[in-house]
Amino acid sequence: MQPLPTPCPAEQIPDASGPGSFDAVYRAAGQQRAVFIAVEREGSRWRIKADTLTAPGHVVDTSVYEAVREAIIRLIRAREIRADSYAGPVYFVLHDVDAEPRARELAAALHAALYGDLEPLARAVPETS
Repeated sequence: MQPLPTPCPAEQIPDASGPGSFDAVYRAAGQQRAVFIAVEREGSRWRIKADTLTAPGHVVDTSVYEAVREAIIRLIRAREIRADSYAGPVYFVLHDVDAEPRARELAAALHAALYGDLEPLARAVPETS
């Protein structure tokens, strides 16, 4: 598996749907010492997974974590993801995204945020007034 850029753009987010794919993608992230990110098919919908444990020493700033958590809450309230999605602080799972392009957009935004760049997340999940 080719090393992923950090943060990873949407079109390069790995698809961990097939048998053994999740393990291979997770292992590759660990070997690269990078934050794990992947999308995977969940029936007819999509799941996003991220994990910072694959990047030893990587610390997510408290303000970044709070921004990610708030974005996930907005996605739940908008019914874009299920309420049982998991909002970190180390491991993140967003269940039930409607389509692969949206899952990739959200995954790329989450990955960027976990590396400290909140702009893609703000564009993907804007605050409502």
